[in-house]
Amino acid sequence: MNRHLEVGERIVRTVALHGGITAEMRRLTIGRRDGGTRDLVLRTFVDVEHAEDWLNREAGTLTLLTGTGVPAPGLVAVDATAAHCEYPSLLMTHLAGRTVLGDEGLDTRVPLLARQLVAIHALRPAERPREYVALTTADTVVTPRGADAAAWAAAIDVIRGPAPPYEGRFLHRDFHPGNVLFDDVVSPSPAGPRIAGVVDWVQTSWGPADLDVAHCSTNLALLHGPAWGLRFAEAYEEAGGELASVVSERLYWQVRDPLAFSEEVQWVAQSWREAGRAELTTRAVEERLDAYVTTLMDALG
Repeated sequence: MNRHLEVGERIVRTVALHGGITAEMRRLTIGRRDGGTRDLVLRTFVDVEHAEDWLNREAGTLTLLTGTGVPAPGLVAVDATAAHCEYPSLLMTHLAGRTVLGDEGLDTRVPLLARQLVAIHALRPAERPREYVALTTADTVVTPRGADAAAWAAAIDVIRGPAPPYEGRFLHRDFHPGNVLFDDVVSPSPAGPRIAGVVDWVQTSWGPADLDVAHCSTNLALLHGPAWGLRFAEAYEEAGGELASVVSERLYWQVRDPLAFSEEVQWVAQSWREAGRAELTTRAVEERLDAYVTTLMDALG
């Protein structure tokens, strides 16, 4: 770590960052020779199976994003195999701003999120990232207790079939409010809030835009209610993004993501509570997940 600091610099403070599930995140305050400070962020994976792949992927993506206009951290160093660190780690620059997970101002933030995702999908790197991987299968979905059994059975049947054809796009693959930093959220200016950065690029992939949209939609539905999941897809198209034109194909991608959430509701709910949404118990998130799946099947099924 110290060898990546400038001469005379030292770590003067370490603060844990909450909200993640798989990685430990810390903000490091670096003391400078002139008495000033600067901040860096350290991502560490402890006993995570895909740590090397994810960190190398993020390092490559952060390098790629430099100069693209997509606000992302700058890469400082990466040790994906823990050759020099205790655990696989990545050091990056710190971006100003903070995540906003509350309901207030959501109608303003959703279009900003949609425009940012359209800009990400517009990237055309010289070397494509690897193809997306869908880990959830029809047999691994966990139907919440008390859920609408018919709606869930129908949703599960949707993903039993083959994936529809699609035009590939550059995907963040974990784009949601918890990975987007906003500035100007404490004392709004007349211009309104602005996205200051997009973080957590460890799963960057190539695949259908619908996948990223579905993931953000599901997060919004669980954080704020099912209607916001549908609203995000609308906002994405209003911002110039293109989704599957055939309703059955759109349903395949849109429903796959909430079904994936069914397998990790407890961990998602815990991360949101740690980030300040104390009311989002595991049961509350399960109920919203059920409501969202039912809403999708009613709207698109």
